[in-house]
Amino acid sequence: MPDTLTNHEVTNLKQRYELILQSIGEGVYGLDSNGNTTFVNPAAEAMTGWPAEDLLGKVVHNFHHHTKVDGSPYPSCDCPIYKTIQDGIGRHVDDEIFWRKDGSSFPVEYVSTAIIRDNKIIGAVIVFKDISERKQADEKLKAALSQVEQLKEKLQAENRYLMDEIKEEYNFSKIIGDSPALRQILTQIEHVAPTNASVLIQGDSGTGKELIARAIHSASQRKDRPLVKINCGAITPSLVESELFGHEKGAFTGALQKRLGRFELAHGGTLFLDEVGELPLDVQVKLLRVLQEGEFERVGSNSTQKVDVRIIAATNRNMQEMVDQGSFRNDLYYRLSVFPIQVPSLQQRIEDLPLLVDHILRRLNKTLGKKYEAISNASLERLGHYHWPGNIRELQNTLERAAIVGHPPFLEVMAPQSQVQQQASPIPPLSTLAEAERQHIINTLDSVDWVIAGKRGAAEILDLPPSTLRSRMKKLSIERSK
Repeated sequence: MPDTLTNHEVTNLKQRYELILQSIGEGVYGLDSNGNTTFVNPAAEAMTGWPAEDLLGKVVHNFHHHTKVDGSPYPSCDCPIYKTIQDGIGRHVDDEIFWRKDGSSFPVEYVSTAIIRDNKIIGAVIVFKDISERKQADEKLKAALSQVEQLKEKLQAENRYLMDEIKEEYNFSKIIGDSPALRQILTQIEHVAPTNASVLIQGDSGTGKELIARAIHSASQRKDRPLVKINCGAITPSLVESELFGHEKGAFTGALQKRLGRFELAHGGTLFLDEVGELPLDVQVKLLRVLQEGEFERVGSNSTQKVDVRIIAATNRNMQEMVDQGSFRNDLYYRLSVFPIQVPSLQQRIEDLPLLVDHILRRLNKTLGKKYEAISNASLERLGHYHWPGNIRELQNTLERAAIVGHPPFLEVMAPQSQVQQQASPIPPLSTLAEAERQHIINTLDSVDWVIAGKRGAAEILDLPPSTLRSRMKKLSIERSK
């Protein structure tokens, strides 16, 4: 058998390989050592739109690989294909594009392999394929993974919020009472709950405004979605926007990771803005936009988020006076108060006192591990003659203090301390506003055994942040007597 092939055998072998290359589905280019095109198969013509006669004998790079996807130049010297011709090292590329004859482009994956004869590089073969479908699938997968990650973040945030809600102690599990004033409130709830109208609940501290908000949500079509609460007065002005709308990682000092705001958590449900009158004016503008257009941007982001949220707001302040004084936007006020509800004070529904006391006592039996059967008639009569400036919250605190030190089966409750002081030693006329303020703070502190912060503290009864109350005490030289 001869060691070398005849010209006829070489020609037959070349034709056989060319037939194979002509029939495969991938595009194939053959190049000589100068980078000129020597071979183009039909698949390459179909994918690029460049017929073989346009490319043979020419540098193919100038036709389909001349610029990057952003339009920037792509010199031949930087091309992996031509580097293979120079150094003989094969290369696999899957992050570039080829340009078609019609000016469009497509993502491509290709392999360049050097042709070597007698230890000399005489050209290269490029096998490539259109990976548009794969890229589209990758983009869809990335989008799906991104959506899953967003849903995961939202679920985690909702779980954290719901855990906080579970830990938080509420005054009641339902609205208690049968007075005419309360029946009017229940009628209003019945009318507004099935709608998506914004509700503004106004009333003194301790009257149960949050309970009204929860009743509206529970009777609405959004009851299967969360009721998300934010106390606008308990957050520093610089962080209110972040709490409401969320922020991106690095949006400000301390923003170590992206955080979803309360609006995103409440999507499809209800957002309860407690103490809405405390919102800064710049945040009021952004809140108005959400109410009008249903969209917002997280802090540090230019991406617009769409939300479907019902707003229930509450305040113990006179909103109309705030509007007149310019501390609350007129347009936002009318957006929030589509359906206003005025919650009566405990004094205005004093006939509900026996039912309220019975309900609170049953809850105290569970939380304190006591077994009170009822409150004594004398105690109930004393409580009925008290004016209850702290409303239901003060009633609950009064009963809890008595239950802690009392002994079942009947609960004995003395009149609140502030009333006893007024009966025993009437306060002499005060000559200045500062003296009146000082005495009012002392009376409140005495009624809660000088507890300043927390749910049963003087700060909450006075509707002041604890830090502000301490500052006023220092300024007015208020100290607890030994």
